[in-house]
Amino acid sequence: MGFKCGIIGLPNVGKSTLFNALTKSAIPAENFPFCTIEPNVGIVPLPDKRLDMLQEIVISKKIIPTTLDLVDIAGLVKGASQGEGLGNAFLSNIREMQALAHVVRCFEDQNITHVDGSVDPVRDAEIINLELIFADLESISKRLLKTEKLLKTPDQQNKKDHEILINIKSELESGNFISLENFNEEENIFVKSLHLLTVKPMFYIANVSDDKKSKELLSNLENFAKKLHHDVVPTFIKIEQEIALLEEEEKSEYLELMGMDEPVLNKVIFKGYEILGLQTYFTAGPQEIRAWTIPLNASAPNAAGVIHTDFERGFIKAEVIAFNDYIANKGEAGAKENGKWRLEGKDYIVNDGDVIHFKFNV
Repeated sequence: MGFKCGIIGLPNVGKSTLFNALTKSAIPAENFPFCTIEPNVGIVPLPDKRLDMLQEIVISKKIIPTTLDLVDIAGLVKGASQGEGLGNAFLSNIREMQALAHVVRCFEDQNITHVDGSVDPVRDAEIINLELIFADLESISKRLLKTEKLLKTPDQQNKKDHEILINIKSELESGNFISLENFNEEENIFVKSLHLLTVKPMFYIANVSDDKKSKELLSNLENFAKKLHHDVVPTFIKIEQEIALLEEEEKSEYLELMGMDEPVLNKVIFKGYEILGLQTYFTAGPQEIRAWTIPLNASAPNAAGVIHTDFERGFIKAEVIAFNDYIANKGEAGAKENGKWRLEGKDYIVNDGDVIHFKFNV
């Protein structure tokens, strides 16, 4: 189970360059708007050092990380919700995403044109945010027309849905994104069915340089994002692309020289993972070591179902070793010997990093 993260933003802010860096692809990244016409899709392995630590003990034939489906969506412009630029086609692409990485330019460069003629990260972020809000307002208004026609009928569910839609419309008209935390569990089912753009978890990727002006622009964006409860990951995208193209040995040397333990792009990938409330568990054996993505608070049967639906349907028990215990005791045999191996049932909530072997019967 991977997850779909869409890279959004104005034209010419570094989206395609970021995509190239993350996927080591060579899609066009020219200095003009709308270079990316169809959304480019790349499958990116989730960088996880724990897989290498497991391999040192298990010595498996192959290692399979979990993945991120990364989608480079062409640049939106002011008025996109009314069809400006390449408009609604790209808003529909965004609707399919589970998380959004909003790239914002925080540096000045006379050689790189800006669609609005000047660099202002707060203004740029607001433009995209407003287009998402306007697009949601349009879809909510259409939905309200349908519910209003049924208000005189005895359909109680329609009345509840109508009230929710009224509340959502009011929030959007106030310039706010929609938070699922404002609805109860039953209401959430309906809100999720609306596929709103402003419900999607979002974080900002600030495309920076190393000069004083860039730091000032970054600070402005961080203050803006804080009010919206959105995180900001500062990234020197051009340098990150250069790092991504290096051989592993050269990459390690460069990172050491820069005083970095890992590329910033790893943090970008994990941020998408974090805001979606996801975690990883592992299966480990001589044939393969594999990482599996599950939601936080997933039960053992739910986790088993990610491997195969039969595993969940016929779940009996889960043999579980916490990751740190697995490493400290040098594998399953040592963990058993020191009482760190345990059997868990259907009610067990899987922890991030658990090494699990499932028992099932269909």
